[in-house]
Amino acid sequence: METLQNCPRDTLMAIKGVLTDIDETLSTDGKLTAEAYSALEALKKAGLLVIPVTGRPAGWCDLIARFWPVDAVVGENGAFWMWHDPAAGKMRTRFIQSDAERAEGRRRLEAVRAEVLREVPGTGIASDQPYRAADLAVDFCEDVPPLPAADIQRIVAIFEKHGAHAKVSSIHVNGWFGDYDKLTTSRTMMSELFGVDIAAERTRYVFAGDSPNDAPMFGYFPNAVGVANVRDFADRLEHKPRWIASARSGAGFVELANALIAARR
Repeated sequence: METLQNCPRDTLMAIKGVLTDIDETLSTDGKLTAEAYSALEALKKAGLLVIPVTGRPAGWCDLIARFWPVDAVVGENGAFWMWHDPAAGKMRTRFIQSDAERAEGRRRLEAVRAEVLREVPGTGIASDQPYRAADLAVDFCEDVPPLPAADIQRIVAIFEKHGAHAKVSSIHVNGWFGDYDKLTTSRTMMSELFGVDIAAERTRYVFAGDSPNDAPMFGYFPNAVGVANVRDFADRLEHKPRWIASARSGAGFVELANALIAARR
């Protein structure tokens, strides 16, 4: 990982869009700062696509797609994307799975929920779980006292024992049944919604993130950027970002936005 300050101006000038995680990438200590929100708006005004790619639930993503200065949002680690269709004046959602597949997945996740709560004392189900359409989010530090790394891995192991995918974010372990993740859904969305062959243009888009569930995106995008707190997970990242901001969390995202905008002046 090289410092973002060393990223060549020509590389920054070529970027056409920003895909970004939310928790502790845009947010800071669980809050969205005015500076980070303004950075989203500034990127949009500069003509870049802006797309949050998050593990957060459908209920949150509906609000984000409606009210934030973004072009779309990928939610629940790739279960769907949402966007506001300006021509129709309506919200749209494209789920990766059918209604029946999601219902079956939720049924199977009930067994995972019960086992996690029984076998890993101190954990809890995420407070945003009622607003989820496809996955189960297990809280290990957002609204419960932080759990040790060994307990987080026990949660992952329980998901995987049941045949579910499991990804660790900065606050939750998210699990689901289905062959999708942040990367596969982002690729499909870019093609279907924006007509972009991301495989051919991956150097023209940047992903910003901070935690292990961002690793597939870090590995795919040659100019991926980690905010400084990604170092906290460096030994658990299958793929690391190419560049790293000097600041943590939302301030690191602002640093990225400022660099992209400055390169265009």
